Amino acid sequence: MSQRPFASVLSEIDAFAASATDLAALQSFIVELIPARLPYYNWTGFYMLDADDPQTLVLGPFRGAATEHVRIPVSQGICGAAVAQNATVIVDDVNADPRYLACSLETRSEIVVPIRVRGHVVGEIDIDSHDLSAFTSEDQQFLEDCAATVGRFMEAKE
Repeated sequence: MSQRPFASVLSEIDAFAASATDLAALQSFIVELIPARLPYYNWTGFYMLDADDPQTLVLGPFRGAATEHVRIPVSQGICGAAVAQNATVIVDDVNADPRYLACSLETRSEIVVPIRVRGHVVGEIDIDSHDLSAFTSEDQQFLEDCAATVGRFMEAKE
């Protein structure tokens, strides 16, 4: 497999974050950049906790097929599990995981990474792939670094 461009993508995200004016702009930049550079990331999006209902995730900027899951209770799905566990969740085969909320018949694996502000989960980055076992520990570290950049950006804008 060719070398994945994690360092250069993260550098571009960090540079954009340094001058971004709002969270939506940063999130939109990320969801356009990541799948363009990592083509096995077939769906890339953000879910953020609803300020009025912190037990519900709300879909934010995303790139990929439309989803009916625009609001997800923290008690449901792989996205909910990542928030509830306050930890990254990697599913190598979504068809074998009863928590999976089907969005696309093509999705085979998923990784969900919490975004934290001052140690508290405020949202997450959700990535789906059409490949089984698509996500490695390197993908996890890369996406956790991306989530940390978003969290720092949110802290600075408070």
